[in-house]
Amino acid sequence: MPLHFLVEQADAAAIGREAGASLADSAEVALRSTIADARVGDDVVLSGAEAHHAAVVRRVRVGEEVTVGDGRGAWLTGQCEEVSPKRVVVRVAARNDVPAPSPRIVLVQALAKGDRDELAVQSATELGVDEIVPWQSSRSVSRWDAKAEKGRARWATIAREAAKQAHRAWLPEVASLTTTAELVGRAAASRLLVLEPAATRALASLELDRADESDIVLVVGPEGGFAPDELDRLEKAGALLVRLGDTVLRTSTAGPAAIAVVSAVLGRW
Repeated sequence: MPLHFLVEQADAAAIGREAGASLADSAEVALRSTIADARVGDDVVLSGAEAHHAAVVRRVRVGEEVTVGDGRGAWLTGQCEEVSPKRVVVRVAARNDVPAPSPRIVLVQALAKGDRDELAVQSATELGVDEIVPWQSSRSVSRWDAKAEKGRARWATIAREAAKQAHRAWLPEVASLTTTAELVGRAAASRLLVLEPAATRALASLELDRADESDIVLVVGPEGGFAPDELDRLEKAGALLVRLGDTVLRTSTAGPAAIAVVSAVLGRW
């Protein structure tokens, strides 16, 4: 399988679209174009950290086939025409536009101590989650407080790298830190499934309608589990309590396991 690289809007440029274009013309096109505009025959330029990763870490060579995406469904296949630590040029040989998954799978992950919540983000992304929502539950040992944006950015970086590793055409969104009240408000427009080991109904027993475009939202609690009042508020808002099996999973593995089950039920796998 060819190596895959991810170039988002701010870093991407499609150049050389017009045959015989001068260097100045090509530069002008590079400034105004993105991967979303790239067509067969265009040159897509990787620069900055992604170019360094391709040339120095992955050691791509001129003539090697690679794939390039923008995290928004564009999927380009091409050959490396120029390789250096600051600039890698890929000539586009084929283009595929992958539609966004529907219904979306959303993971609401409670903040957890150590790196357990980050492990959940990484695995969930590899398994196909479409949005990740950090949740400050009442029993979360970890507290972002004033560091909320820094924490969200950290999760977004982890998700980006995991999506690239997994060759995903769509990057999952990483939302801002949410509260229980905001989570309750989300229940009306989505299918909210709370992963509770004591629940009587198994997640695998649910019949999830693929034609229903409303989000499937999986809620995972912290190490200490959900507080009783949180479960009460979520249930009253319309959430369904479900379990994964007879064992209790860590907060780092419950979400990814649930995503695998839901993906199989929806026919994604």
